[in-house]
Parts: sequence; C-alpha cells; structure tokens
Amino acid sequence: MSGIYIHIPFCKQACHYCDFHFSTSLKKKKELLSAMAKELQLRKNEFENQTIETIYFGGGTPSLLAVEELQILTDAIYKNYTVSTDPEITLEANPDDLVSLRHPGQASGLMQSSTVFRDLKGIGVNRLSIGIQSFFDDDLKAMNRAHSAHHAKICLEEARSFFDNVTIDLIYGMPDMDLKKWNANLDMAFAYEINHISSYALTVEPKTALDHFIKQGKYPPLDDHLALEHFRHLIERSEKQGFLHYELSNFGRPNYFSKHNTSYWQGKPYLGIGPSAHSFKENQRSWNVSNNTEYIKAIQGETLPRTVENLSLTDRYNESVMIGLRTMWGVSLKKIERDFGVDYAEHLERGSQKFIDSGLLQMSVPGSGVKGSDRMLKTTPKGKFLIDGMASDLFVLD
Repeated sequence: MSGIYIHIPFCKQACHYCDFHFSTSLKKKKELLSAMAKELQLRKNEFENQTIETIYFGGGTPSLLAVEELQILTDAIYKNYTVSTDPEITLEANPDDLVSLRHPGQASGLMQSSTVFRDLKGIGVNRLSIGIQSFFDDDLKAMNRAHSAHHAKICLEEARSFFDNVTIDLIYGMPDMDLKKWNANLDMAFAYEINHISSYALTVEPKTALDHFIKQGKYPPLDDHLALEHFRHLIERSEKQGFLHYELSNFGRPNYFSKHNTSYWQGKPYLGIGPSAHSFKENQRSWNVSNNTEYIKAIQGETLPRTVENLSLTDRYNESVMIGLRTMWGVSLKKIERDFGVDYAEHLERGSQKFIDSGLLQMSVPGSGVKGSDRMLKTTPKGKFLIDGMASDLFVLD
C-alpha cells in the first residue's frame, strides 16, 4: 500500500511562523494544476505495482482551490494509479475558506455554507484537517492567520455535521498563552467532539517573520518551560477524553488515526506531487524544486524537477530510531537487527540504557516469558518532550 501527497503551494497570506513553500499570488494557478496533473501521469510507472490507499492534499492551503480544481487532481490519480476501494482522502483547510463571510448587503455576521462540504464529499474527500491553531482572536492575529475565532467555530459546527473524520491543528507554547487560555482551547476542541488533534509547539524557523520580530524585540522570546507545561496538560487531558497519543504531535481516538501520516512512520512508500513535495520508495528519497515557475517549466518539458538521495544503511537506521521513538509503537529491537544487523541493534541497546535508567525510555517485552518475544524501546511520558535529543544521541554516525 502507498500514499500520494499533493502540495498546493498557495496561501492568502503568510503566517508569521511558517517556513513551508507557498505563494500568495494565484496568477500561475491554472498552469500549476495542469503541471501537477501531468506530473502524476509522468510518474505513474514508479508506483505501477502499488495500490494507493491514502491521498493527502497539503500545503500551503488546499482549500483555496475550488472543488472542481481539486477534482482535476483526483481524476488524474484515478486515471493513472490503482486506488483502493475505500481510500482515506484528506484535505487541509482553513476555516475562512469553508464558510461564507456575508450575505450580499448584510452588514455583519457569518453565513454557514454547506455546499462546499457536500461538494468535497462528492469528489471523495472523507477527512478534513482544519487549521484552527487557536480559538482566540488575539492569538490568531499574532500568528497572522486569515480567519477569526468566530470563523473557526462556525466552520467546526458545519464540518462536524458532514464529516465524522475531522482533525484540527492547535499551536501551544505562545508566550502570551497562559495555562488557563491553553486549557480553554482544549475545552473548545473537546466540546466539538473532534476525533483527532494535531498539536505543535510554536517554533522559530530561520528567516520567518517570527524570527525577525523576536530579533527586533517586537515579540517575546519563546519559553520552553511554558511549552512543556502546555504539552503535559495536552497529554493528560486528551487521554481523559479517550484520545491515544500515538505520535509525538498527534492524538486520535481509536480508529481515527491518520492513515496517511502513519504510513510515513511505518516506512511505506509515498509519492509527492507539486513544488517542494517529497517522495520515498525503498531506499530512495526525492524532493521537487521549491519554485513554482521552475516546476511548471520543467514539467511542461516532461522533465522531473527533483533531487534524488540514495539512503545509506546508517541513514535508514537513524530515521527508524527517530520515527519509532516518536510513536506509541516504539522501536523493535528484533526489526533493527533484521533490517540493519546485530551491530546496529547492540549500539541501540547500549546507548539507550542511560535513558532507561533515568526514566526517559523503557524497554517493554510483549508476551514476556514467551520464547522469541520482541523487545520494544519506547519513550516514557517523562521523556516525550525530549525525543529529538535522545534520538540523535542514539544515531550511528558515518
């Protein structure tokens, strides 16, 4: 089974924290959609023996496209690939794109618009990923988000009446977001009976507006201790609501995990379409050029504008450790030995002992006492916020 990721590189405006590839100009939208459909055709042989079980529209802001434009891409997928009978099809969306602002002549207020939700279901979308980030207007303004808190609430009311599988994004660790405010965000999410939450600490990426504002003293520096406090409350409260913390930034009720993202963590192949999109298959990773004009020109000339990297055994071991520790399933010592050899397994076991002794990692043995039982290296609740540092310490260096 495989997945297809479609990168839609357009946004209404730039969020202050974002370093993804996007453009706020839609001038090349028609040419880009045509090029993406053509890339799907050009690369079909790479996945001719694979069944596509997930399709993910990410970005950027895919909800800026009309449903008819999204269908150009889904049609190209079904035309060129073997798709499972019930694929998970996810659309990332912003609240303001899914609700209409005003009736003509109406001075204020929002109008719920169910047409777009029906149309999205009509082209096969069955999972919505809505970028809420916060239910407070001052937070949204600080992030330079295009929607309001009212947009968010109207959107979720409407979305939940059409889609069972809804996930929202929330950002924690903002300097002006105290614990009371963060808990109020969680209260709101739980009140809408959301079945999945993706939540990320606010981070400062180089050359973003947020990076500039902090350096200029226009925005307070981030506080890791505050972010950790928010993270711990998120874990505790979501578990009480029936969510499983199945990946570092992802919380889902049973049967509502992201199939697409889980395939990344399980090492399944995936195809990335569009500017800056990444692909993975077997021992090879590739990524497209992060420039809309260059991408369009190359595809029109039937050239794939991508860089290809062949992963070494060590690269793949390091990635397995990092990804495994981020998930609730952990890292299988038996699988490490099978895939990479006994030396790698012994290196991992030796290196992890100090983290086990300090209570940051644990070694669990399913079916303890049964001959051949696997040993699973997992992160403890105490160690979850320190995964990146621990994983890098367990890497093998070439």
